[in-house]
Amino acid sequence: MESERLLIRAPKPGDGATINAAIVESFNELKLWLPWAQKVPSLVESETFACEAHDQHREKGSLPFLLFRKEDGALVGASGFPRINWDVPMLELGYWCRSSDARAGYISEAAGCLTRFAFERAGANRVEIRVDSRNRRSCAVAERLGYSLDGTLRNDAWDFSGQSLRDTRVYSMVFLKELRKPEPSS
Repeated sequence: MESERLLIRAPKPGDGATINAAIVESFNELKLWLPWAQKVPSLVESETFACEAHDQHREKGSLPFLLFRKEDGALVGASGFPRINWDVPMLELGYWCRSSDARAGYISEAAGCLTRFAFERAGANRVEIRVDSRNRRSCAVAERLGYSLDGTLRNDAWDFSGQSLRDTRVYSMVFLKELRKPEPSS
């Protein structure tokens, strides 16, 4: 997929070193909010992620994406759908930005593109964004894109420091299909 400034694609084998460099640069910010960012991954672990993420796309268990700036091919972050319920279908959208590219609007641009993808190509009826209520920048992305705040789950999980309970804001966007009354049977 492409947006105005980004090429958005699935991870593939060979992406590990690029992913690792972005995580290492951004680790101090990422570890505050993301469960997978509690230790710096090795190059091997990042390459394993790239290979497994590639396979996940084929199996549609989750749909991770990498965000590359068109201008120079630099990885600016990642996004995707880590939790999917195909029965609804409902996709949960997550995202993170490389620290050196934060506040440039890349995440809002990518999240908007992926929201359209969820509804138009994946057939979603609902897209959710779940955010630690203290993560104001991630909350602002959901709000900027027009997601509705469904509510706040108070004290629903330990924060990643393990020192305090956190509140999770649940934002959603739904695709309202025309509901039709079933035809009476004869």
